[in-house]
Amino acid sequence: MPQLTDNAGLLTGYLAKSRYAVARPHLRGRVLDFGCANGLLTQWCRSNAYVGVDIDEQSVAAARRERPGFRFETSLPADEDFDTVVALALIEHVKDPADLLRTLGEVLRSSGVLVLTTPHPRMEWAHTAGAKVRLFSHEAHEEHEDLIDLPRMQELAVEAELRVSHYQRFLFGANQLFILARRD
Repeated sequence: MPQLTDNAGLLTGYLAKSRYAVARPHLRGRVLDFGCANGLLTQWCRSNAYVGVDIDEQSVAAARRERPGFRFETSLPADEDFDTVVALALIEHVKDPADLLRTLGEVLRSSGVLVLTTPHPRMEWAHTAGAKVRLFSHEAHEEHEDLIDLPRMQELAVEAELRVSHYQRFLFGANQLFILARRD
């Protein structure tokens, strides 16, 4: 998730809250928050059942300061598994989404779920216009690699030996929630 900085758009905080609201009912057990930024997801997790990971060292340092008692790392922890892996507003920023899904799927427990949010491709025009007038983060918009719809996510999930077990659109259809699980 993009940091809430001076470069954030006017609606960035609202969008983040909406993502958390749609993801929150799917949190259970041991949680990996991949792309945790400053760790806002900790509000709904137990400190002994949460690991936040972000490649941005400044975000991790801030999260550690702001949320003592919670664990934050700059890389995936080795030899650990999770009931829930969360990656909100992240997959659209990576060059190889199939590789990301494989990597995150590897740390899922057998009955675990992967919780993803991403903008819907049909709403790219709205995101572009909103970024230009600073309603949304221009920086985050510029970092988009690819927007993924349901059929494409189903293909990517199969490549990662996962399946889409739940799908919904939110924020007036502009965003999507995907819940992925291991294939039966």
